[in-house]
Amino acid sequence: MTLNRRDLMLGAVGASLLAGHASAADAWPSKPLRIVVPYPPGGSSDIIARAISQPLSEALKQSVIVENRAGANGNLGADLVAKAPGDGYTLLLCDVGALAISPSVYTKLAFDPSKDLRGVTMLAYSPHLLVVHPSVQANSLKELVALSKKSDLNFAVTATGSAPHLAGVALERASGARWQYVPYKGGVQAIQDTVGGQTQVLMNGMLATLPHVQSGKLKVLGVSKATRMPLIGDVPTIAEQGVTGFESGTWQGMLAPRGTPEAVIQRLNKELVAIIRSADIRSRLAGQGAEVVTMTPVEQEQFFNKERARWAKVVDAAQIKLD
Repeated sequence: MTLNRRDLMLGAVGASLLAGHASAADAWPSKPLRIVVPYPPGGSSDIIARAISQPLSEALKQSVIVENRAGANGNLGADLVAKAPGDGYTLLLCDVGALAISPSVYTKLAFDPSKDLRGVTMLAYSPHLLVVHPSVQANSLKELVALSKKSDLNFAVTATGSAPHLAGVALERASGARWQYVPYKGGVQAIQDTVGGQTQVLMNGMLATLPHVQSGKLKVLGVSKATRMPLIGDVPTIAEQGVTGFESGTWQGMLAPRGTPEAVIQRLNKELVAIIRSADIRSRLAGQGAEVVTMTPVEQEQFFNKERARWAKVVDAAQIKLD
């Protein structure tokens, strides 16, 4: 078979484009990277982003800037990254809220997590702690449920439709508790008001909540994990206290805009997995109640798809919908 001049020209153009993509990936990174955290400073995602930013900068030999873009339960920051160029310079460090829960909660979402973002790797998992202000006269889930039926208890919600919010809804329905939800714009504010006594009950990621338990400013009644956590002594799991099989938590992962070159995704995965698994980072996170969890990009996307299906059932049952 002979090739005409047009075929040869098209082949040359295709080869040139492929070479261009390859050389662009080889040249990456040639300027500073930005990790967008779609929540206020001090929360679980922010803590992890700042822990890995300097090691990642050293590995890539470029500055890595952490930028907090809070709002709409993480959706504003996630949307910013979803619409950013797929060049590997804008990344998203986010939890399951904006990625797996928002599609069910929000009737109008400016981006589609499954189409506009792609996974790089998971980083960590932190179970939720069920905590109360020290003045609350309850030392177990059973006592808290009984108290909630006699007294008005305000339940601090890190953000409407967030994983801690839905965990609280699921616990309320499963245990028979009754509380009034008070929404905030992030976990830090929710913790602060519970420490101050303006709200009495909170479920939040262990990574951000543990220091306040250790200082005695919050009292922990249960952990939403299958097994007990040595860091909080002999505190029983929620499942042990009558809510069989109850588990929830905050998962943090790194994502990039869809269209980011595969070579860049794989390089990021390699560097981030090495960093988060390093003895120093692993030890620091473990000391705050977080487990290191890594995945391939494909495994991460499969995980978020499963989480979307799981939380959609809770959202539908609770009839939680936002514009």
